This record gives sequence, C-alpha cells and structure tokens, in this order.
Amino acid sequence: MKILVIGSGGREHAICWKLAQSKLVENLYACPGNPGTAQIAKNVNFDFENFENLKDFILNNSIDTVVVGPEAPLVNGIHDQISEDESLSYVNVIGPKKHGARLEGSKEFSKKFMFRHDVPTAKYQSFTAETLEKGEAFLETLTPPFVLKADGLAAGKGVLIISDLQTAKEELNNMLLEAKFGDAGSTVVIEEFLDGLEFSVFALTDGKDYVILPVAKDYKRIGEGDTGLNTGGMGAISPVSFVNDIMMQKVEERIVKPTVAGLKKDNIDYKGFIFFGLIEVKGEPFVIEYNARLGDPETEVVLPRLKSDFAELLHACGNGTLAEKKIEFDSRTAVTVMTVSGGYPGGYSKGKEIIGLEKVTNSIVFHAGTRKENNKILTSGGRVLAFTSFGDDKQEALLNSYKSIYKVDYSGMTYRKDIGFDL
Repeated sequence: MKILVIGSGGREHAICWKLAQSKLVENLYACPGNPGTAQIAKNVNFDFENFENLKDFILNNSIDTVVVGPEAPLVNGIHDQISEDESLSYVNVIGPKKHGARLEGSKEFSKKFMFRHDVPTAKYQSFTAETLEKGEAFLETLTPPFVLKADGLAAGKGVLIISDLQTAKEELNNMLLEAKFGDAGSTVVIEEFLDGLEFSVFALTDGKDYVILPVAKDYKRIGEGDTGLNTGGMGAISPVSFVNDIMMQKVEERIVKPTVAGLKKDNIDYKGFIFFGLIEVKGEPFVIEYNARLGDPETEVVLPRLKSDFAELLHACGNGTLAEKKIEFDSRTAVTVMTVSGGYPGGYSKGKEIIGLEKVTNSIVFHAGTRKENNKILTSGGRVLAFTSFGDDKQEALLNSYKSIYKVDYSGMTYRKDIGFDL
C-alpha cells in the first residue's frame, strides 16, 4: 500500500505511527506532517486544498489510499473531488464524502439525523437571526444550565454551557446577530443539558459494516478538576473504567448500529471513521455529537491499544470486507498527557525550543504543534506534545507519562496533572 495521510497534528502522527508498523505499507507520506511524522513517513508540503496539486501527487506517487485526518477537508468535499475524477477512481479515501461529513459539519443536520433514526440524544431546537425571539422563548422552557451550539465548524470552540438564563440570551444574540463564531454560528442549536460522564467511541465503517475501536475519554478543560476554558484536549485515557461490557453493548445496539443503518437508509456514501461523543446518564448512553474522523487526543491512546493491522483494516474499509475482520486490543491501560504552550487556549508565543525529547524512552511522544528549524524542534501551536504511556492500571500509565514529561522542557510548558482524576 502507498498511503498519503493528510494533516499535521498529534492525530496524524499517531495514524502514521500505527500505519508504519504494517508490512502492507510500502510508502507512507504525510502532508504537511510535522517533525514527528518525519521520523516514520516522508513529509510532503503541497497545497492539498488545490485539487490539481493533490491529483498530481497521487498519480505521480501511485498513491492508493488517502487518509484524511482533520474535519475541514472532509466537510469541504476532498473525498468527492478524488472519487469524481476518473483517473483517481481506484483510490481508497478514508473519510466520508461531503454529504456524510455534515454529521460533523452541521449540528442541525446531525440532530435531525439522530431523531430520524431513533439514536438517543438530547432534545433540541435550532434558530437563526430571524427566529431569535423564539430561541429566547425556548431557553425559558429549559432547566439550566443551557447548551448553545454553533451549527457549523468552529474549531472546537462553538459550544457554550451557561448557567444563567439572561447570559444565555445574551450569548444567543452574540452568536446570531454579532457573528461571534462567524458563519458557523448563523444557525444555533439549543439543547437540553445532559448531566453525566462523557466518553468517546470510534467506529470504522465501510457504509454497511463496522468495527469498533477501543473506548476512550478525553479531558477538554485547561484547568485541573475540569475547570477553566475549553481546549482542543489536554489528555485522554483508554479503557474507561465505568464503560463496562453492558454499557458497550447498549452503545453498539442503540447507537452504532442505527447510525450505520441510517447512513445506508439515507443513501449517504460513508467510508471512514465515525466519532461518537457520548455521555452516560443514569446508566444509559446518549450521543452529544458526531465527528466524521478520529478525535484528538483520543487517537493517541486508541491506536496504541489497537493490536490489529491498521493498514489491513483501512484496506478492508475500502473494498467492503470489514465484516470479515476481527479487531484485537491491548488489555493494558494507555494514558495521554498533552503539554501546551503557556497562555493557551488564549494568546501564546511560538518558536520556543523543545529540549530533552531524546531522553524519553518509556513513552510514545506524538508531535501536535511543532516545527523543525536549524536542527532544533520548536513549538508551533497551542497544543505541542502528547505523551502516551502504557501501564497495568491508570496510575502506572499516568506515572510513566509524567516521568517522561519531566525529561522534556520548553519555555511556558503547561500540562494538567490530574488526567483520569474522575475515574
């Protein structure tokens, strides 16, 4: 297999890391990749959003599989462009077409899909600037806290959870009239608040069958004890102690199966990953959101626990033989702790030199926001490095990650010291 992975973060580094272990993989490329992917794949830097550039690279390098990491290219139709070109019809694209990517690209679309196919989720209504007053009236019917979601992609920052009714109304105005989240917030979904413990389930589907990857839980808030502002993710853990076999059976029967069946019933051509952002409420699973790709930083704990050949699974997804595949997991616990730039998720500086990476021996370090310059590894984003470690239990895995973090340093390095605290 000759594979192109699109993206530059920790998720894409983890994808490349897992694919590089397969004997099926002959050539592996990352566009644009990062200093971490450069150690296991060939980084190539071209504008993949320009279809002619993408087409030329695929043809010139005999690429047979394209794995799309981030959501924006999927929502913008990168799969459609490839599949609609006759010269590229043989390419296996992992990631849904534009229609299917609306499960993530539009909160309203995904909520309608869930209600249509009886997938358990919170009650909701959606509003625009023209129906602002109805939105305010709907807020008055709900019990706080209030959940406001920008309909479109907002880089993980388009969800507000507000305790006060008046503040919720003000934020609804900000989103619909003041374009707080730009075009992404031109429609706002208001839904009832579900109180429980969240967890993440990932399925790989060929549109009719599926395999379920290891369950995970991520930690979004910047502060310990889940306080402060939301981030792209400060860490993750897998498996999740409260998600037992009974819960996973409920998830599969009530959520995964009806979702995949719903895609088929709605004639949505979907080959790729579905992220189920779930919450357990009084022993029952509900869907908070769908994503049309692997999550980050959950990928950094999920793929290390996958014992099956990842490339083989992607190949089976492309040719419709997923039903024949068995999936195996490592029984140990994996924990990822993310280090971030000082000031993140607010303003932060880039270009800080990272030292000590060569001293890490007991963890896998995935690069999330780094670049290489003059043979030095520098910070280039808010989330910088993901330290993933194994252990016989959560405590051992956590200790291994923190021991590895102590060996690394850059100016302003910040991380949470309580990943997994609520388990």
